[in-house]
Amino acid sequence: MCGRRGQEKLEEYPTVEGQDMVLYLIIPVLAFALFVKTKEVPAKRSFECKEKWWKCCQQLFMDQSSIHRHVATQHADEIYHQTASILKQLAVTLSTPKSLTSADKKNPLKECLVHSNEVSSWLPDISCFSPDELISGQGSDEGEVLLYYCYRDLEDPHWICAWQTALCQHLHLTGKVRIATEGINGTVGGSKLATSLYVEVMLSSPLFKDYLCKDDFKASKGGPHCFPELRVGVFEEIVPMGISPNKISYKKPGVHLSPGEFHKEVEKFLSQANQEQSDTILLDCRNFYESKIGRFQSCLAPDIRKFSYFPSYVDKNLELFRGKRVLMYCTGGIRCERGSAYLKAKGVCKEVFQLKGGIHKYLEEFPDGFYKGKLFVFDERYSLSYNSHVVSECSYCGAQWDQYKLCSTSQCRQLVLTCAACQGKGFTACCATCQDKGNRQSSGLTQDSFKEECECTARRPRIPREFSWHARHPVRPGPNVGEGGPVLV
Repeated sequence: MCGRRGQEKLEEYPTVEGQDMVLYLIIPVLAFALFVKTKEVPAKRSFECKEKWWKCCQQLFMDQSSIHRHVATQHADEIYHQTASILKQLAVTLSTPKSLTSADKKNPLKECLVHSNEVSSWLPDISCFSPDELISGQGSDEGEVLLYYCYRDLEDPHWICAWQTALCQHLHLTGKVRIATEGINGTVGGSKLATSLYVEVMLSSPLFKDYLCKDDFKASKGGPHCFPELRVGVFEEIVPMGISPNKISYKKPGVHLSPGEFHKEVEKFLSQANQEQSDTILLDCRNFYESKIGRFQSCLAPDIRKFSYFPSYVDKNLELFRGKRVLMYCTGGIRCERGSAYLKAKGVCKEVFQLKGGIHKYLEEFPDGFYKGKLFVFDERYSLSYNSHVVSECSYCGAQWDQYKLCSTSQCRQLVLTCAACQGKGFTACCATCQDKGNRQSSGLTQDSFKEECECTARRPRIPREFSWHARHPVRPGPNVGEGGPVLV
């Protein structure tokens, strides 16, 4: 089932004999069956029919043999991890002293598989709803997307992965859920009924009920169509900063400021006559393509492509933060948790603050506040609009424009800002190199004929050095000036 690699891994566990060996042989089979169970969907022929189909990796399987083959060949690692988790618990159980009284003895199989058996009991009862009620929400007015995270120590992330997969499948949710020993981070889309049931389950779960509250879930218009599929996985970090949680922990973040408190701090900062000499830095922790279409006024927005570059950015520009009060913000708050912990660990800042709930929560309270432009989101919507300001421009003609599209060259995954007029002229790539590459592709040349690096990547330093952030971010009055002063361009 798990192949040679899985067998080699299982050999790392303690040698057992007799009935205990039977348990070791049964557990992988049960783990496999549980994984397949989480992929079940109602057969489309009739919602009243009890027949089951299976959906996995954007494929529909209508018989057991085909889904079994798919899982065995494509998901062996996930089966292994779930099996390994159960076997570790079993090893602990079997190593306990044999001198227990008969009343204290427990069935090791029952004890070690209790998590697996409980997956179904951790799913909400949806028998009172019709499938149409759960599956509706294909239109943006009928469904929504939830964004949330929760930092807390988790002992068995692989079991939580199995539960989250089953839960999302049960509610017909799509999206991404990252799980680690440090917590969980999710963005899921579905009908409003499905997302409300999801929140209810998370808030009542023994794992998270003391750590999550309703306000931790940020909702926006959307639905299951905003994501191509459901992806749930176990990782070292719930947000990829590239540094082990053992070295930089979420337990030592900056001071959390509510949207109202953050708004007052930004207002105070913007009211200063000479912001460059200020002891405060308003720091955007997001990537350059996010801050390009929307940001707080007079912020420092690092020209980095990934959050995993943020620690190196801080190291390279450490003097910039020396003796400063830093006001940090990101989309939903999760990047600031680890980012502020990293900045604090450097010991150069006077104080480090972060916006609780991120831009999402700020815009719910202050849609016309000091954040101007759109909010970038990591799904097929690309952005959310809370105000009418446009702070970015078309890459080709310079006209105001803030609607991203993927570069038209198939190998490139860059996002491009090209207005409707320029798109009509055929300017649909992120740079001249990609535009030429796309033209040659359409002429029938094979993809192997061009290996050029995209200009967008080639001309941008991986980790920029800030000599003067105001020189890189000039301000000017113009049509986008709001109550808080000039908008960055």
